[in-house]
Amino acid sequence: MRCLVVLAVLLFSSSNLPAQGEPRSGAEQAGQESPRPNSRPNQNRPQPGRRGPGGFGGTIELGPDDKQIYPDPDDSIVAKREDIAHGKLEMIEYDSKTVGTKRKMNVYTPPGYSAEKKYPVLYLLHGIGGDETEWQRFATPDRLFDNLIADGKAVPMIVVMPNGRAQKNDRAEGNVFESAPAFGVFERDLLDDVIPAIEGRYSVQADREHRALAGLSMGGGQSLNFGLGHLDTFAWVGGFSSAPNTRQPEELVPDAAKTKAQLKLLWLSCGNQDGLINISQRTQRYLKDKGVPHLWNVDSHGHDATHWRNNLYYFAQLIFNDAAAKAALSPKTAAVEEKSAASETKPGSATSQAPKTPEGITEDFQPASTNQSGRAYPQVNSQGRVKFRIVAPEAKSVSCTFRDSTEFVKGEDGAWIGYTRPLDEGFHYYMIKIDGAEVPDPNSKYFFGANRWGSAVEVPAHDADFYALKNVPHGQVREVTFHSPSTNSERRAFVYTPPGYDLDSVKRYPVLYLQHGYGENEYGWSVQGHAGVIMDNLLAEQKTKPFLIVMTYGMTNDTRMGGIRDFDIRPFQTVLCEELIPFIDAQFRTIADQLHRAMAGLSMGGMETRTITLARPDLFSHIALFSGGSIAVGDIQDLDAFKKQNRLVFVSYGGHEVGGNSPRRGGDPQAATQGLREVGVNAHYYVSPKTGHEWQSWRRSLRELAPQLFQE
Repeated sequence: MRCLVVLAVLLFSSSNLPAQGEPRSGAEQAGQESPRPNSRPNQNRPQPGRRGPGGFGGTIELGPDDKQIYPDPDDSIVAKREDIAHGKLEMIEYDSKTVGTKRKMNVYTPPGYSAEKKYPVLYLLHGIGGDETEWQRFATPDRLFDNLIADGKAVPMIVVMPNGRAQKNDRAEGNVFESAPAFGVFERDLLDDVIPAIEGRYSVQADREHRALAGLSMGGGQSLNFGLGHLDTFAWVGGFSSAPNTRQPEELVPDAAKTKAQLKLLWLSCGNQDGLINISQRTQRYLKDKGVPHLWNVDSHGHDATHWRNNLYYFAQLIFNDAAAKAALSPKTAAVEEKSAASETKPGSATSQAPKTPEGITEDFQPASTNQSGRAYPQVNSQGRVKFRIVAPEAKSVSCTFRDSTEFVKGEDGAWIGYTRPLDEGFHYYMIKIDGAEVPDPNSKYFFGANRWGSAVEVPAHDADFYALKNVPHGQVREVTFHSPSTNSERRAFVYTPPGYDLDSVKRYPVLYLQHGYGENEYGWSVQGHAGVIMDNLLAEQKTKPFLIVMTYGMTNDTRMGGIRDFDIRPFQTVLCEELIPFIDAQFRTIADQLHRAMAGLSMGGMETRTITLARPDLFSHIALFSGGSIAVGDIQDLDAFKKQNRLVFVSYGGHEVGGNSPRRGGDPQAATQGLREVGVNAHYYVSPKTGHEWQSWRRSLRELAPQLFQE
């Protein structure tokens, strides 16, 4: 209670200071800085011993550590830019067990938000006179984060702006200072209700390393109290102009060694015209004395929106970025930043460390969906170009395996920047070359392709909706192990079962056996190809019948590249026909006959499909070849029997693959398919527009194939 009395006396005297966000009188505006961004007080630094503006707070005494280490950015940081992608701001409700009612919070999701990715979360708290809308009114964080993410300065993150006044009437009305106790109650609401609600509704990384907590004024005190008090929940903490509700430093950090071990970043800031600066000063001096790493930024503002916006701008660039945070906390970096602040050098000026973008490249890059969580690079722009940023300060040369890429240029920060040519829509494997050695990009997720685990990048496609993860009924991709007597080994397969498979113990299903290509394995179709998601969406739209999909390793990769003509199909044919199919029919509820069995494959898997299905027409009634050859009338030994047994021959290619009589395709696939139709075979030919021998062609091929399967 004593703390709350002090709080009211120092910070919240209604005769001296209006509630945050409320208009001031002309006299008050003369005494205190307006919340207008980047406005300047009459004096850049207060006289020693003077009180804060308008008699607000206590006496201001600046010490040697009370310096501005980050320069004031200009107003463009919150300008709305039409040439970049934008995130989404939405007001949501959640059930608060702590308060016993439904409450609101404002949530920002970054550009390109996808349920297929998991995002870190910043919880951003308001002041005594605000609510869940205050940050948006004061700092427009949606624009600020859109711009930071577009410029590659911040990792894509979700920003949650809850109401820190945990009481049933949580509106900032009447005497807002009477609600001060509710700001303490919010500790339980945040931990027990807000965080679970966010993690249940959004695709987030639900661990301490991917949660940040920051706030302004009263919210700054909450952030220090709750964040440092729950380092098992938060690893990144920021207090901007923290109010007197901030606990004593000894309570905040009772065990300095433990705090140092758990905390990734602690940011403290205050304006040198803010009469509450002594609250942050005492915390900063204690942290320094105990050797707890932190950043302390004292600019020339007061207790106002400009200070909070500017410090959020810099704080956002460090959170969820270990390398950036460590660099900022290093003494060498701090000295450089302090010098920069003193000279008021703005980020992005001529002294910026980042190399200039080459001419002809559109600067609207966004982080790729295939990035590891929290990684801002690689990025993709509207031209289909990929921008890489590789930190390798000791390297002599850096490049990538994409042909016709630009030269990678090293910046003063040790990061190399390079760009690809415009790529086709869809998924592309690549590696980074550092001093001649090919290595995976540490920023990308890893995928198995080209006979190794390596990097890949997704170039957004105009038709990506058909493999987007949506709120529809979902099937399952199950991993099974089966014994193979012919190879004397335990082998693996993945099996897609449609939505509702386990709800009906009687219903039986057709089966599609779906093969990968050379250099890939049984992971390919469910991971790179999104086969399960494609099926879920088609079924939700009632465009296909439900069926199982079985994906196993095609035993392709022991064959050297260039020696595929010598590949012996017989071992795999035995595994598939004599071992896997009986296993699937025994373990799953299949319709175990030829009429309800199909086989398809891409590239070398298409070649396997062609060979096996023509050899075993008694097992498969539907055949599909994706970029894997074609079937001509002359390839069929008994045409009359084939016409009776076969229900579909499907052939597809990427648009960049076809044209001419290429031997690799066994002639003209369109003509071969037309020839089948002319003799009465149900044959279909599909070309994926503007793609080559790549996953986007094969994803589209599966989308086109599925509705044609098992149509009795």
